[in-house]
This record gives sequence, C-alpha cells and structure tokens, in this order.
Amino acid sequence: MLDQEAAGALRRAFSLFPTGVVAMCAEDEDGPVGIAVNSFSSVSLDPPLVSVCVARQSTTWPRLDRLPRIGLSILAADQERLSRQLSSRNGDRFAGVSLARGEGSALFIDGATLWLDCSIHARLEGGDHLIILFEVHKTTVFPNVAPLVFHQSQYLGLSRAS
Repeated sequence: MLDQEAAGALRRAFSLFPTGVVAMCAEDEDGPVGIAVNSFSSVSLDPPLVSVCVARQSTTWPRLDRLPRIGLSILAADQERLSRQLSSRNGDRFAGVSLARGEGSALFIDGATLWLDCSIHARLEGGDHLIILFEVHKTTVFPNVAPLVFHQSQYLGLSRAS
C-alpha cells in the first residue's frame, strides 16, 4: 500500500494521460441515476466490449449495477459543467439535463459526441476500483461534436496538432 506522498505522486503521474469524460446513466424505479467517469477504454470489437472503472466507495454504482441496460455518453467539449454536476455528491445531478431514452433502462445525454447502449458483461477486481466490462449493443455517433478531455485535473478541448 502506498503512503500519502507516493499516492499523490502516482495520481499526478496518471493525470498526464488525457482521457475523455463519460456519463454513465440509466433509470431505475427512483428516476435517473448516473455518474461521470474518465476511466473509459475500448476493449474488443468481437465481442464489442468497453470498460469503465468505478470507485468501490461509489454510492451510485450499486444502483446502476442492478439495471439491464446502461447508457454511456461521451461528453462534448461544451459539457464541462454537466461533468461537474454528474460528479457532485450533493444536489440533483440531472437538474436541467436533456436526456434521451435508449433500450430498457439506458439514458443518454443530449449533445454528447457518442452514445453507447450497453449491458454489463463482467465485473473484475481492480484494487480500490471495480473494472466493469460492458457489451455494446448499439452505437450512435455524432462525428461533428468535439469531445471533452480531462488532462492534469483540468477540462480541455482538442485542437489539431501541427
């Protein structure tokens, strides 16, 4: 186990890898439920799989974990405020958010760059996180919408390299 100094150094090191920001949303008997994550990765084309890592102490994941379908929305460059709202521990995470319904319980964020309609394929141990493998049932792409990027604890947009 790392001491606090080493853990902080590792967190800073990991922050050097830019990631997209994903809203993981669905609807249960109590209404919309979701969180923002930045540990998303493509895994396999056959079968179509993606992964997301969720902190073990998440109080939101147990609600999502029971649902048959979950919507993953890759957030757009202009959705930083929404990412912060979905990451908040207080208040209504969905206040003012325009949602689209998918199959079953899946919900998607309007204005995102990509929607993935998924179901849980496997749950794996990952230290202080759970690694969730999702099977992708349907994709909806919005190729003209630029993604939101998280790098060194800051939200950024993309620009072309010269």
